Amino acid sequence: MVDEEIAYETNTVRAIRGMEARTVAKWESEGWELVSQKPGKLQTEITFRRPKKKTRWVPWAVGGGVLAIALALIITFGVIGERNAALDATPSAAPSEPSVTTSEAATPEPTTPEAEPTEEADVVLTPETNAELAALLILTDYCDPSIATFASTYRGQTIAFPGYIGALAPHDGATTRYDILIGAGDFSETSAPGPAFQFRDVNTTNDLNFAGAVPDTIGVGTNLNVTAEVGTYETSSCLFLLDPISTAVR
Repeated sequence: MVDEEIAYETNTVRAIRGMEARTVAKWESEGWELVSQKPGKLQTEITFRRPKKKTRWVPWAVGGGVLAIALALIITFGVIGERNAALDATPSAAPSEPSVTTSEAATPEPTTPEAEPTEEADVVLTPETNAELAALLILTDYCDPSIATFASTYRGQTIAFPGYIGALAPHDGATTRYDILIGAGDFSETSAPGPAFQFRDVNTTNDLNFAGAVPDTIGVGTNLNVTAEVGTYETSSCLFLLDPISTAVR
């Protein structure tokens, strides 16, 4: 007996350079098989496949026909019931609204002006003071929908967290401007929790605003204390943009 040829469904995703292993592990945990990787300048195109699930359409078709007949009968009986109810109902005179004389009208209570909202001071959000930020930094999927929600909620506010440089590439071919991928926590070659933060189009000295001594060199694996303004989240690339306010090597 010849085995039936297995039909596969394929899916192609894009991962940020340096995050390929994390993306492959995520999709393989969901039953997908790695087919190929095509590295690009900033992203790697990864193709997966898995066997298509066989569907038994006959029972569904029969069940759908029975359901349609039952639904038609319910609608028919409902319409008949509504018509009978309308015939049995007898019209009644609408109750007259009570009149209110000027003397009976309630005197409006004096209102007090609302206090003007006070402008809150700029608060730096940290994992210790903000539960949403703490949850964000331990996510296992850097494309998780909660990242977009956080970016929208806290746009323009300041956050601070321990992080590291996960990747560093010239911005559009420039020699002194870079796109820097920032991860959460300490640098590791086996795990990378949290969003894919990015400092985009920055100089590695002036724009990073180093607190304390300016390091001679920085690169992939450098651990940092990051203080930055929340920017936008790009759903197409899963990059969470930050504007650096203060950076310190740790």
